[in-house]
Amino acid sequence: MKAPAPAAARPPARPAPAPPLAAASILSADWSRLGAALEILDPASDWVHCDVMDNHFVPNLTFGPQLVEAVSKLSPAFRDVHLMIEHPERLVAAFRAAGADRITVHLEACPDPRAVLDLVRATGASTGLAIRPGTPLAAAEPFLPGLDLLLVMTVEPGFGGQAFMPGMLDKVRAARTWRERRRERLLIEVDGGIDPATAPAAREAGADAFVAGHAVYGQDDPRAALAALRAAIGAA
Repeated sequence: MKAPAPAAARPPARPAPAPPLAAASILSADWSRLGAALEILDPASDWVHCDVMDNHFVPNLTFGPQLVEAVSKLSPAFRDVHLMIEHPERLVAAFRAAGADRITVHLEACPDPRAVLDLVRATGASTGLAIRPGTPLAAAEPFLPGLDLLLVMTVEPGFGGQAFMPGMLDKVRAARTWRERRRERLLIEVDGGIDPATAPAAREAGADAFVAGHAVYGQDDPRAALAALRAAIGAA
């Protein structure tokens, strides 16, 4: 596959569908049938979530900009790219050029989070900041004003199919309270163990976007599984 076009060739990122919404993670999809996996998405209401891991920040290795570029050619759905990598600033431009509409970086992986988020903005992409279960919301608060999305991990990042950590809902509630007090337009996303059984509690706590991989692509009928998730969050 040819290298992605230069970042400057990309128009500004498209607006994301309105919440609540499902973000289907292709981490759990059959990549040999990626086109078919993406066909179940409704581009008007769903995101495609791309989990990028480097085997350093997290103990798993997934894919790079080339697969995101393939996704951008196969589906018009909003591309929500989650970088679980060290020194994400080195690859921000490449992922934007590959078609990322939002680029989310981890607070814990950025020596200078504000500089990395400014770099994401400069590419035209929407900005996201993720925090691991052990990271308090207070650590992220200095970077929340003007941020497009906060991703609250509800499992330890690294592998799909893990059990949801209900204790993370307090962090979601705190983020919602911060948003309401500051009158910010911050979206709150949850990722990890999300399925039709756990998503309603996360929605009640204040989550807007719900990442699901195994609960969609690990099921016998992914299309029906995605529809069940939409119904559970009130997005059907």
